[in-house]
Amino acid sequence: MKYHFIFDNIKKNKKIKKIFLNKYKNYKPKESTCIIVLGGDGFMLDALKKYRKFKKPFYGINRGTFGFLMNRFKSYDINKIISSAKVIKISPLEMKAINKSNKIFNAIAVNEVSLLRQSRQTASLGINVGKKNLLKKLVCDGVLISTPAGSTAYNLSVNGPILSLNSKKMAITPISPFRPRRWKGKIVTSSAVVKVYNNNITKRSVSVVADNVEIRNIKSVIIRSSNTITFKLLYDKSNLLTKKIKQEQNIKKKYSFL
Repeated sequence: MKYHFIFDNIKKNKKIKKIFLNKYKNYKPKESTCIIVLGGDGFMLDALKKYRKFKKPFYGINRGTFGFLMNRFKSYDINKIISSAKVIKISPLEMKAINKSNKIFNAIAVNEVSLLRQSRQTASLGINVGKKNLLKKLVCDGVLISTPAGSTAYNLSVNGPILSLNSKKMAITPISPFRPRRWKGKIVTSSAVVKVYNNNITKRSVSVVADNVEIRNIKSVIIRSSNTITFKLLYDKSNLLTKKIKQEQNIKKKYSFL
C-alpha cells in the first residue's frame, strides 16, 4: 500500500507525525492508494475537497474533539488497519449561489449548506423544491439543507431530523423560525433541486455557507445532491459511520421524551 499523509498543524500531531513519516514513505497524492488524514472533522472536510480530484479513499484519524467523520487512533500499523477497513460512500451537495451583484459562486458541501442572516434583522426566505413552492415566506435566522452524513452535525443542533446514510434524502431545516412559528422543515429526496431565495435583498441581507466556505449578500442559492462526485471514506469495523448515525438516532429518541 502507498499512503499520502496529511497532518493538521496542531501540537498533538507533532509526535505522531514524526513516527508515521519515519515508518512510512509519504507518497504524492496521485501515486498513493489511500490518503491518511490526521485532524478533526473540519480538517477532514477541507482535505476531501482539496484532494477529491485524485479519487482516492480517505482514512481519517481523529486528532480533534468529536471526530464524527474520523476513526479513533489505534496503532501505528496502518497496513493492518487499512486492510480491514470498510468503505462508506457519500455524495456531497453542489451549491450554486448568486449574490446581489449577480456574481455566481459554486461550491460543494459534505455536511450542509446553510443560509444565515447577516444583520440584527431576521431573514425573509422563500423555498422551492423542484417546480413547487414549499414556502413563500419563512421569517427566521436561517435555513439549512443537509446530507445524511451531515444530518448529525449542525442540522441536529437546530433540531433537524437524523437521516440514515442510505436514505437518499436531504433535510431542509429552519433555524429559529419566527413565521411560520412551528414549521419543522421537510425531508426531500436526494434527486430534488432546492432553491432558496432572499425576499428582501436590500434590508435583510443573507449569507450562505457550504460547510466552511462563506459567501455574503446572497440573492438566491440552488442546491442539489451531486451525481458526479462520490467520496470513499474508510472506517474501522467497530467505528462505521452508519453505526455512529444510528447511535445519534437512539440518543435523540431517548431525550425526545424528556
